[in-house]
Amino acid sequence: MTNAHLLETGSNSIVEQSLNLANSHYENFPVGSVFLPKDLREPISLIYSFARQADDFADEGDLSTEQRLALLNGFRDELDLLQAYIKPKSAFFASFGVMIKARKLPYEPFYNLLDAFSQDVSKTRYADYDEVLDYCTRSANPIGRLMLCLYEQSSPSNIKLSDNICSALQIINFLQDIAIDFKKNEGKQRIYMSQEEMAAFGITESQIESYAAGKKFVDKNWQQFMLFNLHRVNALLYAGKPLGRILKGRIGFEMRLIIAGGERIIHKISAVNGDVFKHRPTLKHVDWIVIFFKALFRI
Repeated sequence: MTNAHLLETGSNSIVEQSLNLANSHYENFPVGSVFLPKDLREPISLIYSFARQADDFADEGDLSTEQRLALLNGFRDELDLLQAYIKPKSAFFASFGVMIKARKLPYEPFYNLLDAFSQDVSKTRYADYDEVLDYCTRSANPIGRLMLCLYEQSSPSNIKLSDNICSALQIINFLQDIAIDFKKNEGKQRIYMSQEEMAAFGITESQIESYAAGKKFVDKNWQQFMLFNLHRVNALLYAGKPLGRILKGRIGFEMRLIIAGGERIIHKISAVNGDVFKHRPTLKHVDWIVIFFKALFRI
């Protein structure tokens, strides 16, 4: 299913297609999960579809920078119309707007996501860790905040815990996808790692290029660099972990699954000494069993 097809299809099938799109992609946050209450699966799938389409505008295909930004601006224009109580141009945003109104969701997280995707189009390097965290506040944290709104659990303390979890998950994703991000968009490879910290550990971009191309094995500097990042992101994830116990019922269990999934990826990267180039971590059947029991027993 293409983005254009989803945008042009009649509104009656938008939710169904959003659910199908959600279930066809692996993600770090819940998308139509069987553990979620049924009444939340449709709004979460619509939110996911919004984010997935916008992310594809920034990443997929052979579009120019100008074309990518124009598509993302088109989504901003649709949000502007919804906020002004004006009928949007596409069937998707008509359904999306109905859901936002029914669930009383804020618009700011959606604009923040678009800002992050636009940044992906134009920014490929991050000077320091603060810049990486700033990106996470717009690329990942909005999802957690929207989930809390849907759960009707959007207190300041819960938001802080959720931000920690979402930022950690985003950074874990950066760590496991270093090779993938570097190979994307030939000539404009992205490195989401802090340039300042790379220099401190003696890591160069030419090394990453060699690792990604399979020309060299990772050295001790790289292993120490990854260990440093894994310890820090593990602490960030741990700082948000109480949310999995605060949220009750099925949504609490879902949150604990997400946290345990992040912990499992950290474990798998550690087990290969940070060599994500030859051993990109993926969650297999046995991993999901571990994750399930950790979430079940609140470990």
